Amino acid sequence: MSKNLRLKSARAGKDMSQKEVAEAVGVTRQTINAIENGGYNPSIQLCRDICKVLGKTLDQIFGEDDNNE
Repeated sequence: MSKNLRLKSARAGKDMSQKEVAEAVGVTRQTINAIENGGYNPSIQLCRDICKVLGKTLDQIFGEDDNNE
């Protein structure tokens, strides 16, 4: 699964909207949308903040994509 889909899945698993995640980490909803769509490469600090909000590790969301895709 790609990191973009892992982020979207983790967010859905916490029943959070893009806006809720964005507000929790101090960015716009559009930024979260762009990350989920692969159009924005977030800073390591933003990745950490997102992971903390979603209760996941960096590897769980932003680690390397599976080789079989």
